[in-house]
Amino acid sequence: MGKRKGQTVYYAQPKTVQHLTNKMAVDRIVRETSLTAGDVSNALISLSAVVRDALALGQSVDLADLGSFRIVVPPKMMDTVKEVIVEALKKPKIVFTPKAAMRTAAKSVELHVSKEKKV
Repeated sequence: MGKRKGQTVYYAQPKTVQHLTNKMAVDRIVRETSLTAGDVSNALISLSAVVRDALALGQSVDLADLGSFRIVVPPKMMDTVKEVIVEALKKPKIVFTPKAAMRTAAKSVELHVSKEKKV
């Protein structure tokens, strides 16, 4: 495609994707607080509902040190004012903007390159 049409190209990808499950997150919060597993689970379920409801109303949601969620409608250029109608708009998307501590955590991920060939 483009300048590299017909050329073999290479790109980096994670060897394994680490995953923190909901249960693992709940267990860790329980260990670090005086809350029960039920309290933490209920709080996460309620948080999900609050965020969902706010986004459905077009509101942004600030989650302190985590970051914020907001709805954006990707822009679409129209030639005339008459073309600007709801049906012509692109579908809304959810955007998460992390706060500084989260961006710092992402930057601190250690990267390694392994040139093993997949069979």
